[in-house]
Amino acid sequence: MAYKQEEIKPYNPNSDKGEQIAHMFNNIAHSYDKLNHRLSWNIDKWWRKTAVCCLKKYNPQSILDIATGTGDFAIQSAHMLTPKLIVGADISDGMLEIGKGKVKKLGLDSIITFKKEDCMNLSFDANTFDAVTAAFGIRNFADLDRGIKEMHRVLKKGGHLSIVELTAPVSHPMKELFKIYSHTFLPLYGKLISHDKVAYSYLTATIEAFPQGEKMVDILKNAGFTEANFKRHTFGICTTYFATK
Repeated sequence: MAYKQEEIKPYNPNSDKGEQIAHMFNNIAHSYDKLNHRLSWNIDKWWRKTAVCCLKKYNPQSILDIATGTGDFAIQSAHMLTPKLIVGADISDGMLEIGKGKVKKLGLDSIITFKKEDCMNLSFDANTFDAVTAAFGIRNFADLDRGIKEMHRVLKKGGHLSIVELTAPVSHPMKELFKIYSHTFLPLYGKLISHDKVAYSYLTATIEAFPQGEKMVDILKNAGFTEANFKRHTFGICTTYFATK
């Protein structure tokens, strides 16, 4: 299914952010996987694996993958955790279509299903899933507190949340090096491959604005999680968060 390239204007606080995000990711869906792997030097695959490993000892059988994109985290979870069901939820039709194709090709379509969802208002009943996961997507929530509370709501009591997210390094000299990389090479190369003028500048802005470390743990606890912790990876470029309901 082909999606027409749409022009995305700079974020307007008076507009529907969810709609803008959906349009932007529809635009870059065709090159999203390639750019993720190249811009991270393929380390993103290891980051996802690390986040999935946090869930292994709990043996979750039903998993909701929030902001699933093209389904890489859902696919990794299916291989490593062998659950009965994974639902990949995302607001972008373009990303979901690519995810469906990947899952079918891998023969995982009996385990992984996809559903278009507004992560601020999930359609699932409370206490539905053994685990909720999210990889590189919650930065795009229109309302982070509300999105985290929805993730908490659909988790069963005793269920677990595993998040992997891009973050800005806090230590020198990586802090300065990452700032140079994210403001020069990343948006330039992203624009070259995706043909989108805004998306990868937006990526840099969301990384810098996103609450991280202890602040993110506080948000998780305020949403109702009884336990929450974090671990930085690759000099702080990425962080995993793990929480229990």
